[in-house]
Amino acid sequence: MTATTDRRPWVVGVSGASGTPYAAAVLRALLDAGEHVDLIVSRAARLTILDETGHAFRDGHADEDLHRWLSRGADGTPDAFDPDVGAVRHWPAGDLAAGPSSGSYPVRGMLIVPASTACVAGVSLGLSKDLLQRAASVTLKERRPLVVGVRETPLNGQTLKHLVSLDEAGAVVLPASPAFYAGGSTVQQLVDFVAGRALDAAGVPHKLYRRWEGELAGPGRGA
Repeated sequence: MTATTDRRPWVVGVSGASGTPYAAAVLRALLDAGEHVDLIVSRAARLTILDETGHAFRDGHADEDLHRWLSRGADGTPDAFDPDVGAVRHWPAGDLAAGPSSGSYPVRGMLIVPASTACVAGVSLGLSKDLLQRAASVTLKERRPLVVGVRETPLNGQTLKHLVSLDEAGAVVLPASPAFYAGGSTVQQLVDFVAGRALDAAGVPHKLYRRWEGELAGPGRGA
């Protein structure tokens, strides 16, 4: 009981939207910051991971598959990173009796990266059709930080209404929109910018991008 109580993870939900490198960057940065993570990968996200990386994500091999996924660079380079996934606990998306399904389960908050429009709609309407949506609903009702990294373009009116509802409920709506003032010149740097902004919204320290300091740096400044 003491070990469970002392562990206060961030819940990271990965939905089926394109953008699994964003999720990988957020997960690596949380681990680098010394945080514990509870990971929920939706069924649709498993198909996206397979499509975008060529590798499966399986419940029975979650640690092995997670390490291979997080080792991959955003440009597809294998073994670009060497993450320690020992602080990650994986929960199957269909397990509605999992820890994050209850408000009494101690967590710091939740990040959904990337968030599909279907996921946004489900969380906004309180559908709780799987553990990812249920955990997000719990995060809102417990008034914990919820960052929703929506990844879709263009956005239709109904999705915009759902996003406004999430904002009104206390979530941070964070479109996966890379900026260029940080000097990013590679795919990984642009991905890291979005991941860094998600962590900023959650209040987690990181060094994923160069912050704006009010001075122009000019061409060739680097990241």
